[in-house]
Amino acid sequence: MRSRWSGTPTVGLVLGTGLGALAREIDASASIPYPEIPYFPRSTVESHRGQLVCGTLAGHSVVAMEGRFHLYEGYTPSQVTFPIRVMKELGCRLLIVSNAGGALNPHFEKGDLIVIEDHINLLGVNPLIGPNDDRLGPRFPDMIEPYDRELQDLALQAALDQNIVAHRGVYVAVTGPNLETRAEYRFLRAIGADVVGMSTVPEVLVAVHAGLKVLGFSIATDMCLPDALEPVRIEDILAVANQAEAKLRTIVKGVLERWKG
Repeated sequence: MRSRWSGTPTVGLVLGTGLGALAREIDASASIPYPEIPYFPRSTVESHRGQLVCGTLAGHSVVAMEGRFHLYEGYTPSQVTFPIRVMKELGCRLLIVSNAGGALNPHFEKGDLIVIEDHINLLGVNPLIGPNDDRLGPRFPDMIEPYDRELQDLALQAALDQNIVAHRGVYVAVTGPNLETRAEYRFLRAIGADVVGMSTVPEVLVAVHAGLKVLGFSIATDMCLPDALEPVRIEDILAVANQAEAKLRTIVKGVLERWKG
């Protein structure tokens, strides 16, 4: 990485399904395809371009993953989260993660933005399992506030300033790649989830372990209401994500303009 880019980023970004356009807002000094970075997996998911974009955004030096990795692609939790370790070593102090998710909360609508205030890990795995390297973080990281409250407030204020609908919500992570059954949607809502997806939690666990501040977003790309459920097509999910991405882009830039680091 240092041989390709000499910058010292303060912000790392993980751009999920249909959200890669934010990378075009970065004044890029380098764009490095994942296969050219040692130990990086390859992104196999549609709409995930698969490169690391390095440069500046809203006055901050940033490094952005244009496409992430998922457990359902066959990667291990350590592989999925390896880029977060790299971001930390490069100098990042803040991680912004985004994803496309299914709305469980009946008060949400397609295209709404959710500022993640907490999460539920139903992946069945944890990237922190195994011997702990104390140089990277503590054995038992505290998860009382995995998503920074002040950053959430900044995000919601940025949304309000631009008349963008945004909610606080709880994100639940499941492995996928299948979508859930009606009974599973009922269960997920009953345990307190507002939006469901197949990513994000592993990266956040490693970010908290590494001492990074975290801000997370979901775009509600489909409605997961068990009594009014309709078949979902990936094309429709991508269309909603692409349409809502401009709103997310506005909020992220608004947060970075207000964040003092």
